[in-house]
Amino acid sequence: MDASDKPKVAALHPNETERLKALRSYGILDTGTEPSFDDITKIASYVCQTPISIISLVDDGRQWFKSEVGLGVRQTPMEQSICAHAILEHSFLEVEDVTKDARFNCNPLVTGEPHVRFYAGALLRTPDGLPLGTVCVLDNKPRVLSPEQRDVLAALARQVMAQMEFRRALVLADRLQRNISRLMAVAGHDLKQPLQVMVMAIDRIRNKLTDEKDRERLGYAIDAGMRMAEELDRLAETSVLGAGLGAPSLHAFPLQDVFDSILVNWRLHAEAKGLGLTVLPSKAQIVSDPGMLRAILGNLVGNAIKYTDHGRVLVGSRKRHNAVSIEVLDTGSGIPSEQLSSIFEAFHQINPDSEGLGLGLSIVRRTAEALGHEIALKSDLARGSHFTVKVPLAASV
Repeated sequence: MDASDKPKVAALHPNETERLKALRSYGILDTGTEPSFDDITKIASYVCQTPISIISLVDDGRQWFKSEVGLGVRQTPMEQSICAHAILEHSFLEVEDVTKDARFNCNPLVTGEPHVRFYAGALLRTPDGLPLGTVCVLDNKPRVLSPEQRDVLAALARQVMAQMEFRRALVLADRLQRNISRLMAVAGHDLKQPLQVMVMAIDRIRNKLTDEKDRERLGYAIDAGMRMAEELDRLAETSVLGAGLGAPSLHAFPLQDVFDSILVNWRLHAEAKGLGLTVLPSKAQIVSDPGMLRAILGNLVGNAIKYTDHGRVLVGSRKRHNAVSIEVLDTGSGIPSEQLSSIFEAFHQINPDSEGLGLGLSIVRRTAEALGHEIALKSDLARGSHFTVKVPLAASV
């Protein structure tokens, strides 16, 4: 093959190291498809009237597609990347006929399937101007976009960046909050332990004193030590709840109050899908925050209804020693074993074609952590899923 017949690989961006670092900071590479991104490629293809549209991210040695319409693959090598050339442009690249452009006329996507002839791409840029990829449209015949179509494509690129910035902000906030929580838990334990030893030692000394004024002074020291311990508890609690969940109001109440609310809120949703929703009565008195527990169970029941096509969703409870195990079971399609470890992560969706951003189970996890409630999951592809929330029983009066 003559050198002139080889695909022209794009030059690296002048700030390639910083560009790749920025791209990876979004945590989006090699993630699953998501409806919020798929909607954008559908709109691009529809508005620009092209058979192919792509959200393309230019990685090291490859271009990877967060979403695509009409191409049928999720990545291609760099020698097939027109977008790698596009990110060297200021903001937009449009090529009326790629067979007449020396950069692309030997590209395998041009010389072979899908026989690309037209390309237009609006750049995806970080707030500080680094290009990450494009929202692009491709056609198998030469053409030009109208000014209105170019404007829409640029607007869609801005929407992709807004989605990515939102995703990164949530991931960073979640990571920071979890690190702070772990740090404060360790700090609380390490600081409270010697403080408790000190208080106990002062108390023993006080008990041996006969002078009431001396005993009173040491009593003040013990009270101050106890207040310091309480402040450490509150500081650790604040760090756990800093993500905006609000401080839990933990008190004893009947579990049935939450069950009644769940039935009222979700019965019609289940009926609309032809599902049965059964909430078994409970006489248990538990200790939790009613609103936050309703949020946990509401998300679990809503997800169960969402991913169940036939059968029913069952909510019940069992007493186990000094706790109540609240259980949500469904007869849905179940969760593949390889997804079980990531099911509670933000943006994770069991079915990429479903609606929503995939935040429900992430909220469940974070709320349960704030309450100190243990969450467990078992799932069988043939029988459905079984979520358990362990809540402490109220002390008997």
